[in-house]
Amino acid sequence: MSENKTTTTATAINNTERPSTSITLEEPIVRGATTIEALQLLRPRTADLRGLMLADVLNMKVDAMAALLPRITTPTLAVHEVNAMAPTDLVQCALGVAAFLVPKSAKQEEEQPA
Repeated sequence: MSENKTTTTATAINNTERPSTSITLEEPIVRGATTIEALQLLRPRTADLRGLMLADVLNMKVDAMAALLPRITTPTLAVHEVNAMAPTDLVQCALGVAAFLVPKSAKQEEEQPA
């Protein structure tokens, strides 16, 4: 009986929509006949961060972003597309990722006046 409950819970968790943020690209990405002008960044899950050092992600290292962004973007970007991005667009994406990784308590402390 508890086996069914676990399966139901796991299914509910996997079907939960992840928070996302929209990034408007300053230099759109051209993919064949398609032009990508905006991206949705999904909040990374632990599985999306596999093989990466959190410090590298938070320090916005290019290699870490090139590995992570294809895992969390809609439409899904290829690594070579991330590597060809304008630096300003890469920074926008990296800031979006970093914002997802900041705990809510730290955001609340930052919002409170000194």
